[in-house]
Amino acid sequence: MKSKTLVAAVLVALTGLIGANVQAQDAKPYTVADGNKVDASTMAGWRLWRAQACERCHGANQEGAVGPSLIESLKVLNKAEFNTVIMKGRIEKGMPNFDGSEAMVKGWEGLYAYLKGRSDGAIKPGRVQALEGS
Repeated sequence: MKSKTLVAAVLVALTGLIGANVQAQDAKPYTVADGNKVDASTMAGWRLWRAQACERCHGANQEGAVGPSLIESLKVLNKAEFNTVIMKGRIEKGMPNFDGSEAMVKGWEGLYAYLKGRSDGAIKPGRVQALEGS
């Protein structure tokens, strides 16, 4: 009887861990209201997008130009993969590395949040504003 209780306890614990992991994966890295009001981190990501002039290659609405559409790329890239691309670049495809940019090293997560919000359709194209209280 004790072994059944132990097995049941282990299964309950594993189920809780798996559920927490799924919730963490499903958590959105951004907060948005009205399509253009975003949390502070996402706002900083949008500012980084502008400061680094990413639109030169990826288009003003992130839909691609000489570089690929980030709307589509962020549908398949997870956060870790995005970080690798940003930091190491894809030199053979024309994407420079940004691991030497202090602003990018410090702000890449906000940029990811902004681009993920655009990819998810939660953040509309164009200027964003700070969400009140953020």
